[in-house]
Amino acid sequence: MSGKSEAGSVPGDLVQVGYIAGAYGLVGGVRIRPFSTDADALLHAKTWWLDKPGLRDVEVKRARMHSGDVVATLVEITDRDAAEALKGAAVFIPRSQFPQLEDEDEFYWADLIGLEVDNLQGERLGVVHDMMSNGPQSILRIKDPANPESEERLIPFVDQFVIKVDREAKKIVVDWGLDF
Repeated sequence: MSGKSEAGSVPGDLVQVGYIAGAYGLVGGVRIRPFSTDADALLHAKTWWLDKPGLRDVEVKRARMHSGDVVATLVEITDRDAAEALKGAAVFIPRSQFPQLEDEDEFYWADLIGLEVDNLQGERLGVVHDMMSNGPQSILRIKDPANPESEERLIPFVDQFVIKVDREAKKIVVDWGLDF
């Protein structure tokens, strides 16, 4: 591990893409539970950032999908005990290293978090504070930051409900009523 965590060397665009769920194999492999079903960013980045024991970069030797998780070998992690010690570590990748999306209607979850959500009537529903998956589809998790006591809204991120995503305007328009 190169551990370049001194001031100024940590990328400013780090995005958490998963966490280490445990060791894999006997020679220091790790199993990562990705936040995305395709895990493209994890599979293509040659450097990850881990937050355990402190924020630092690690070089990726090899990463591949296995049963819905990513299994990887990291430079200098050569035994199961060292890999097991990383369990629970958050895995970050700079947004600038994410693979380019091919379709303008595709989005990384990280690009949706923080966008304001309005319905077709122009009513403000809140802001996307997180995303989750229920298997077949992604779900927007929306809260009203002006009203912390308000209930969270869960809106499926599918064409039936999501009318427009405008990243420049930082807004999503949905076909969803205030009373849903």
